[in-house]
Amino acid sequence: MAHDPLLDGVEVERYELFAEPVYRFDLSRRDFFKIAGGGLIVLCLLDELDAQDRRQGRGGGGGGQEIGAWIHVDEKGAVTLHSGKAEVGQNVRTMLAQAVAEELRAPIDSIKVVLGDTALVPFDQGTFGSRSAPAMVPQIRTAGAAAREAIVDLAAEEWKVDRATLQVADGKVAHPASGRSLGFGDLTKGQKIAKAVGGGIALTPPANWKVAGTPVRKINGRDIVTGRHKYASDIHRPGMLFGKVLRPASFSATLASIDLKPAEETGATAVRDGEFVGVAASTEQAASRALAALKAEWKTSPQSSSKELFELLKKANADTPVLVHGQGSMDEGFKAAEVSLQGTYTAAYIAHAPLEPRAAVAEWTDGKLTVWTGTQRPFGARSELARTFGVTEDKVRVIVPDTGSGYGGKHTVEAAIEAARLAKAAGKPVKVVWTREEEFTWAYFRPAGLLDVRSGTKKDGTLLAWEFHNYNSGTAAIRPLYEIPHQKIHFHTVRSPLRQGSYRGLASTANTFARETHLDEIARAVAMDPLRLRLKNLKDARLRAVFEAAAEKFGWGKAKKEEKQGFGLGGGFDKGGFTATCAEVRVDNGRVRVVRAVTAFECGAVINPDHLRNQVEGAVLMGLGGALFEAIEYEGGKIQNPRFSQYRVPRLADAPAMETVLLDRKDLPSAGAGEAPIIAIAPAIGNAIFDATGERRRSLPLV
Repeated sequence: MAHDPLLDGVEVERYELFAEPVYRFDLSRRDFFKIAGGGLIVLCLLDELDAQDRRQGRGGGGGGQEIGAWIHVDEKGAVTLHSGKAEVGQNVRTMLAQAVAEELRAPIDSIKVVLGDTALVPFDQGTFGSRSAPAMVPQIRTAGAAAREAIVDLAAEEWKVDRATLQVADGKVAHPASGRSLGFGDLTKGQKIAKAVGGGIALTPPANWKVAGTPVRKINGRDIVTGRHKYASDIHRPGMLFGKVLRPASFSATLASIDLKPAEETGATAVRDGEFVGVAASTEQAASRALAALKAEWKTSPQSSSKELFELLKKANADTPVLVHGQGSMDEGFKAAEVSLQGTYTAAYIAHAPLEPRAAVAEWTDGKLTVWTGTQRPFGARSELARTFGVTEDKVRVIVPDTGSGYGGKHTVEAAIEAARLAKAAGKPVKVVWTREEEFTWAYFRPAGLLDVRSGTKKDGTLLAWEFHNYNSGTAAIRPLYEIPHQKIHFHTVRSPLRQGSYRGLASTANTFARETHLDEIARAVAMDPLRLRLKNLKDARLRAVFEAAAEKFGWGKAKKEEKQGFGLGGGFDKGGFTATCAEVRVDNGRVRVVRAVTAFECGAVINPDHLRNQVEGAVLMGLGGALFEAIEYEGGKIQNPRFSQYRVPRLADAPAMETVLLDRKDLPSAGAGEAPIIAIAPAIGNAIFDATGERRRSLPLV
């Protein structure tokens, strides 16, 4: 027996075919060959720091290193990648396939990607924080490179030649000197070989990429546009019932009494488990009728309204604020300042408004639970389900079909728990699909925020002092990259009136809006061009580059053709991405129309330029809604605008002419792009409105 510290907890047997240690596995936790069949399996082991992060993310446990992803090359040459990430519309499936194809030297159409099935993929904390590109892609590239080298060793052994004389391309290994070649399947046939790899394997430099870095089409795009693709809401199981859940009369209401008999008399199964009440019936319509027949009484309590939100946020801060960053002396900074400004900025609660509302199908078989649901956290969902029903996690399987968007709103798994409760009571599979009103009311919202800014500046535009207070919305991207010698930045925790949680870009949208709007106010106060003011106080080369690229493409500095026209810009950073947007607006009789938006974006080496452009433009459009008109209205513990006819999201008529400039930094690691591009459009529009009208708007939504 050989021992490798990378394989602690796993029984291994030395396999002598390769010069470096390669192992046949007998896994106590998971039999990979039982899942995949014969061939070559490469397990990508996380470095210790990443493994610790994962264990902490699932509540501790286990020592040693863990598997981040694994690749199987079968006896026909087909390649399957297994990753714990979820596809929620960001096109991670194609990106990961490109990473494998690049390093393995296999045709991309030979690669299948298995995501988000807790019975088949390694543990993953979830798909959030723009972490798939910077965290998962390097692991998968490493695994692909290791698989390629293992296959080269197989060919060298087969032909008894020096491995340095072999070439790999298009899923084949060739020996040019003899004219021989073999496909991957020919070399892995009859084998059961497993290889564990950590870091240290040489990867293809981005400058030499052939598959990564190119506009590969979305792998399952045809199925999506033709309707063949199945989302969670499309799943159907034999004998399946449809579930509906009784919702409280208002937020914080508690159930005083309930009579289930009227619902049961309709032929439905009715369930009460503490505060949970639901029904299951043979059709969705029958379930709705049964739900309507329930007779419930609720105990309610007084609730605040959206009209008093920001006053409440400011007054509710009883705790000592957290000092996020401090440097220099505020007294010295403001004493030296020739221009001092102060402003208060606000951002409303907004909804994620995914195209696909929460949906789940649950099925119990012999004490084991299988759930099909759209979630960004498959393993988190498994843990929540196991805790809820008092079973061990090995008795719960969560399968995540490609999901109809999440935007940070599908970390929790309410629909899955609801479906599982009803399925357990009914003894049959149950599907629960939230209505649009339920999605708008009972999901969580992007945190509202109030932001106070005070600044001190010289008349030549040199920034000296910066005091920044964020109430409630969060600390993402709260520190400026501008050179300001005296800074004090605080975050104030507040008890939120509404349920709140992750949203695309988190608090970076509110923080960037306040910062970039205030900078525009400073520029006006010192009579300096807003772009020039930023560049004067900015040494960070990456943020400078996107400002300059967006301004050049936009034609910044050109004269206005009419009074109703306005130009504005904004920029920032988040999670390794740097962005700047220039906007042109037209304001006519109080109506704001965004005519044009030019966005420059940089996130290191670009993996797929077409899909990155889609991400950027999708984020800009989504940010347009939060900038102009999205806001949750509530009163008396109830949402007042819980449907698309009342909650305004961007429509085709709202879409400006969009231009995107991608800065491809092949000298830098790839970062995520799902969040950063959303943050600059709001201040750009607000600043353009001021340019057109002379009216400064400091609250989101702007109109």
